[in-house]
Amino acid sequence: MMTKPLQLKAPAKVNRFLHITGQRPDGYHLLQTVFQLIDLEDHVTIDCRLDGAIVRTNGPSNVKPDDDLVIRAAKLLKETSQTPLGCNIHLEKNIPMGAGLGGGSSDAATVLWGLNELWNTGLTRQELMNLGVRLGADVPFFLLGQNAFAEGIGEILHPIELPETTLLVIYPKVHIPTVDIFKSPDLTRNHPAVTMSDFIESANFDQFGSNDCEKVVVQKYQEVAAALDWLHQKAPLSSPRMSGSGSSVFTALEPNLAKILLNQLPNQWIGFVVRGLHRHPSYNPSS
Repeated sequence: MMTKPLQLKAPAKVNRFLHITGQRPDGYHLLQTVFQLIDLEDHVTIDCRLDGAIVRTNGPSNVKPDDDLVIRAAKLLKETSQTPLGCNIHLEKNIPMGAGLGGGSSDAATVLWGLNELWNTGLTRQELMNLGVRLGADVPFFLLGQNAFAEGIGEILHPIELPETTLLVIYPKVHIPTVDIFKSPDLTRNHPAVTMSDFIESANFDQFGSNDCEKVVVQKYQEVAAALDWLHQKAPLSSPRMSGSGSSVFTALEPNLAKILLNQLPNQWIGFVVRGLHRHPSYNPSS
C-alpha cells in the first residue's frame, strides 16, 4: 500500500467527428468517433485513509459528493476489490462542465487509475476499462491512455496516432445535459458507418465527417450557434465543429492565429488554446 498522496492530471478530450450509427434496444446509442486528448486538465490529488471512508475534500460546489463521478468511481473500485481502505479526493476543476470535453469522465478514470495504484488492487488496464464503462461511455477511453477511434457506445477502442495540433476551444458558458441531446427526435441515428482507414486516409482530418449532435444543439442553444458562426467568420479556412454533445466548439489553427483569436474572443465566452496530446499524462504502457 502507498501512503504518499498521488497528484494526477485528468486531461480533456475533443471529438474530431461524431457519427451516430444506431441505437440499441436498451436505449444506448451506437457511435463512431475519434477521441483526441488535449492539454486542458483537471487536477486530482488522492491520499489513502485507513478507516475505509471515501471523502471528497474539494470539488464543484454545484455537484453533491455522492453524485460526483470521482466518488462513484472510488466506491466502485472499493466494492470490486473488497479493499478495507478508503481515500480523500481533492479535485480542482479547470475543464468546464457540460461542455462536451469529457471532464467528469476523465476525473473518474484518473481516480480509478490512481486508486488502483494507491490501494494496490492489482487490476489490469482492461479490467479498469470494464469497470469504467459502468460509470460512463467515455471513461474507458481515458483509461486507454491514448487517442482512439471508438465504436459501440464508445467502449470499443482502437489506438490511433494523430498529428501535432493546436486547437482553439470556445466554451460559450452553456451547460448541455448529454441525455437531452440523445433523447431528441431530431438526432440523426443512421449515419453510414466508416472505418478507421477512412479517417486515416482522408485528405484532411479536420474536415472528416461531422458531429451529428451539432444540428440538434444549435437549434436549442443560440450561444453554441453563435460561437460556431464566430469561428467561421474569423477563420474561414478552418473547419470548426462542436465536441461531443456540446457545448464547446473548436477548430485547428496555426498557433499564432489561435492566440490572436483568443484575445479577440467576446467577453461572454471562455476560450482555451490547447495542444493535442499523444498520450495521457499518467499513461503507463505496461499496465
